[in-house]
Amino acid sequence: MRKYILHIFLLVTAFSFGQNPMVKAQIETSQIRIGEQFSLRISVNETNDVILPKLELKGLEAIDSARIDTVNNMLIQKYVLTGFDSGAFYIPRQQVFVKNQAYLTDSLLVNVATIAIDTTKVKKFPIKTIKAEPYTIDDFIIYIYILIAALAIIGFWIYWFVIRKRKIEEEEPTYIALKPYDEAIYKLNELDEKLLWQNNKVKEYYSELTEIIRGYIERELKVPALEKTTDEILETLNDFNDAESIDTSKETLKKLKKLLQEADLVKFAKSKPLALEIEEDRKDAELVIHNLKPKQVIADDELE
Repeated sequence: MRKYILHIFLLVTAFSFGQNPMVKAQIETSQIRIGEQFSLRISVNETNDVILPKLELKGLEAIDSARIDTVNNMLIQKYVLTGFDSGAFYIPRQQVFVKNQAYLTDSLLVNVATIAIDTTKVKKFPIKTIKAEPYTIDDFIIYIYILIAALAIIGFWIYWFVIRKRKIEEEEPTYIALKPYDEAIYKLNELDEKLLWQNNKVKEYYSELTEIIRGYIERELKVPALEKTTDEILETLNDFNDAESIDTSKETLKKLKKLLQEADLVKFAKSKPLALEIEEDRKDAELVIHNLKPKQVIADDELE
């Protein structure tokens, strides 16, 4: 009894999943050559609630699929297949669902043949010799780096030992320092040419005038006159005069005192001397520079 029931179950299963007019698979040819394309067509006698399969192939490849078409209440799907290995390959049975009912297509056999080559008709060519590859920039990159480094070293050497040296020599001062007296007289003449007090710049005039005198005293007598006040300068010079270390007169020191005090009044008390007084101070400045000298030391061999 059980044996009959099993046979009935198998028949029902085969009827449900076997060949059915509801679905059908067809190929345009069963014989192709390697790389040749052919079409697979799956048709379903229904257009609603149809789920088509995703092809699962072995030895064959699906390279394209056409748009699903509907003709005479029939749904048609076409696939483009090919094979790149020789042999016999099956397109396995594909499962199609129609209104949640599964149907199987037939399996199809496809033979893929190789292309025969007639070696007697193939033109033979002699064996070619080894061909050298063309040169590229990478073949010369190390030489380029060496050349750049060499040019950089040469350029640095030229700059450091030629251009820089010449530039330093050109920038070195070529003037000769004047003696204190000559420098002071030269600056007094420059001050006259500026016409400062004539253009109501009396304060600037006296500032430069006293700076010239202080600079002369500092260089000639080795006294830091530019840093000292008027009283300190006069006190130092009087001490030098008493010690007979400078060659000057009381009258010269008196004129210097009057000139420096007049300049202080102009600079700090906003005093405005008359033109005659300014000209007199200018003459006194040159007289002080002319008469204020260090004591000349006479050597013993000159006395003899």
